[in-house]
Amino acid sequence: MALPHQKQSPRYLSELPVLPVLLILVLLQSCSHEKKIYKSNCNDDKTFTRITFKHLMDSLDDYDQQYVEVSGKYIEDKDLSALFNDSLFVDHSNKNALWVDFSQECPLYLSGTHTGLFEYNDGSFTQINNKSVTIRGMIVFHPKKKYKATLERISLVKL
Repeated sequence: MALPHQKQSPRYLSELPVLPVLLILVLLQSCSHEKKIYKSNCNDDKTFTRITFKHLMDSLDDYDQQYVEVSGKYIEDKDLSALFNDSLFVDHSNKNALWVDFSQECPLYLSGTHTGLFEYNDGSFTQINNKSVTIRGMIVFHPKKKYKATLERISLVKL
């Protein structure tokens, strides 16, 4: 009498490296977040220096009145509009943050549209609070104030 034969799964399934495939799927899913870029043409004639948040804070006086592009975590609240270092291992006090001065002189619009950053759209406002952003603007150094510097004439916000 013959023993019953167990069904075998196709050989290619057992050879498939499951962990790398899952990792790739997760990475592809995380890359699907579309970046939103809000721009103004108020600084089109300026050259921007891309700089790390830490380097900028360490040498603010060197960048006074200069145009920079810097990334960090934007925090807003009543009487608060500031960019902080988004690293977990640094001091997040006001003395290590930049005041962000959005102004009507440099209106920011979603690239390719007439949708403003601060406009009510699709039932809500664009949420930038507690988000990692990249901002372009001019540094104004004032060491004796609550914030050592202000980012003014904001002409780009990437979410």
